[in-house]
Amino acid sequence: MTEGNFVDYVRIYVASGKGGSGSKHLRREKYVPKGGPDGGDGGRGGHVIIKADKNLWTLYHLKFKRHFRAEHGHAGGKQKSTGADGKDIYIKVPCGTVVRDKETEEILFELTEDGQEQIIVKGGRGGLGNTHFKSATHQTPRYAQPGEEGEERDIIIELKILADVGLVGFPNAGKSTLLSVITAAKPKIADYEFTTLKPNLGIVNYRDFQTFVMADIPGIIEGAAEGRGIGHRFLRHIERNSVLLFLIPADAPDIRKQYEILVDELRRYNPELLDKDRLIAISKSDMLDAELKEEMKALLKKELHDVDFLFISSVAQQGLTELKDALWNLLNPQHTDDFHIHQEEE
Repeated sequence: MTEGNFVDYVRIYVASGKGGSGSKHLRREKYVPKGGPDGGDGGRGGHVIIKADKNLWTLYHLKFKRHFRAEHGHAGGKQKSTGADGKDIYIKVPCGTVVRDKETEEILFELTEDGQEQIIVKGGRGGLGNTHFKSATHQTPRYAQPGEEGEERDIIIELKILADVGLVGFPNAGKSTLLSVITAAKPKIADYEFTTLKPNLGIVNYRDFQTFVMADIPGIIEGAAEGRGIGHRFLRHIERNSVLLFLIPADAPDIRKQYEILVDELRRYNPELLDKDRLIAISKSDMLDAELKEEMKALLKKELHDVDFLFISSVAQQGLTELKDALWNLLNPQHTDDFHIHQEEE
């Protein structure tokens, strides 16, 4: 899937169907000249239903269709026959989709499991036929209820990526390169900031044919929590990741400061993000000689005492096996025996 085909935010208009009107029919047969009322009820209007589909990865199919109207219910008929219900409309979305009200921005619901569905606007009820209004004193009512009007609303549909590992880092930190090396994904790679404008997903092959999903998400900048840069478009995708992999280049002026800025942006956007497991990968470490790497390691042990770190190089294929092991252990803690990367000897 190309970057232009990845759509994670759409606004659409939905309207349910109006209920069918009840029938006013009076029974008339050859030998029953005064048979009384036999008008049936109207059918309900069609619902608009949003349904999660595991085969979808993006909202691209909603990019050019922004209006959805369900069918109206059919009117009731004679002989107490009920009108047909209006046909429901299903809007399929990927797992991990959030639906908001456009005016209030209130979250209406989230769909995270395949097949999960939710009615977004209910169809109007069908009107009652005149049979419901007969009585001992009024045996031939010539009126029936009209169907109820349907509902309509403008909604926002957002996709939050369902990935095991989310890559967090400043622009041009090497996230896309890492994803392209350890997965089959082919993200856009270039030597300038904000090369990645849309999230990319890749499947990491691990030992014994096991896999996990990694997401390369557009780079963060200071102020992203307030909407600067790509802002919330980036940050919302991190909410569903199990593990956050912070990628900081070895030539960064201050590795600890960059890490603290990234953590602070996550905290300001959603403090619950800090409850996730974290790991730091020092990228582009092929630029370091052995002596400098040891010096940096000793310094980082003191400065980053609350989080594990390791050195990697995507281009030189260094430290990638250790990175996969570390991520797998964080994703599957039941298989981990007191794993601490920065305490191990190379």
